[in-house]
Amino acid sequence: MVCIVTGSSRGLGKSIALAFGMRKYSVAVHYHKDREGAEKTAGGIDDAIVIKGELRNKDEAEMLVKSVVDKWDMVDVLVNNAGITNESLLIKTSEEVFTDVMHTNLKGPFHMTKAVGRQMMKQRRGHIVNIASYAGIKGKEGLSAYASSKAALTGLTRSAALELGRYNIMVNTVLPGYMLTDMGSASSSKAKDRAVRDGIVKGFSEPLNTAEFICYLVNTTGITGQVFNLDSRII
Repeated sequence: MVCIVTGSSRGLGKSIALAFGMRKYSVAVHYHKDREGAEKTAGGIDDAIVIKGELRNKDEAEMLVKSVVDKWDMVDVLVNNAGITNESLLIKTSEEVFTDVMHTNLKGPFHMTKAVGRQMMKQRRGHIVNIASYAGIKGKEGLSAYASSKAALTGLTRSAALELGRYNIMVNTVLPGYMLTDMGSASSSKAKDRAVRDGIVKGFSEPLNTAEFICYLVNTTGITGQVFNLDSRII
């Protein structure tokens, strides 16, 4: 079994890649800038390759998938995890920042889903998991670009599920909850406090829980087009 995890040099992506590796998957560890981190992730997996790519670029996304297929002849799972954020009020968010966030969080998964989808259609099987956010469902002040991109990613999930389901390709969205990864830790104290306050169970989410859930999800059948919220904030 073969899995691609984008943005897996650190944080949640690293936890997901390692969880698949523990289950004896061959794993493509993708990174954009942090090669050292990606190599450390790959070092914890029996069968892994490290691939650099700017996934906002269609050609680089397609080359990533081609490299994986050339090595292992298949792709069973794609986890679109790579993402960025920029915390600022809407009226202070520049067009450049908004575009940057949208291109990384939406255009990247769009390119990867197209490239992997072609291979999975030939195989007539596969799972695609998009990592979105509670903010994309409920919105959040100071995160207009990020929330917009993650809301759109959920729309992409549902449309792709409708189109690819006939090929036995499952496409789902996972909302991992607020985690103290590099991205979560860099947010304001106000954002952290609100995430804890809004939850029924007070506390932050754990990357390992999300990784374990995704590994379970891709071993199910007939579950597609869904949004799974993995913390205690009600949506």
